[in-house]
Amino acid sequence: MITTVKTDLYASPSPLEWATIGNGILFTAQIPIDENGQVVDGGIEAQARQTLDNLSHTLEKAGGGLKNITQVLIYVTEKEALPIVNKVYAEYFEAPYPNRAAMIIAGLARDEMKVEMVAYAAMDQDA
Repeated sequence: MITTVKTDLYASPSPLEWATIGNGILFTAQIPIDENGQVVDGGIEAQARQTLDNLSHTLEKAGGGLKNITQVLIYVTEKEALPIVNKVYAEYFEAPYPNRAAMIIAGLARDEMKVEMVAYAAMDQDA
């Protein structure tokens, strides 16, 4: 059975849920948008922080936290952004760290977005 995680994040007009849980695994993709659905200003550091705040919020609403994350896939549009994302990421996670991959890509769904993160988390079955 697949359940939807109800969050307080911006209700996207696109056909998507911010997170779903199936067989105890949470699936989510997070982007650097605020409560009004606007991409945050301030460059890659602000966008990485907003994306991780959105991720943290989603895990809390699912009954867990960042400690539940098993893997993160990071997408950035510029290779130079990755050290900045790593710095911010290290403020949110501690050892043992989730498995991780980082990809430099040509672009994201919105031109102004510089980062997107996909995460998987092991949740308690009754969460």
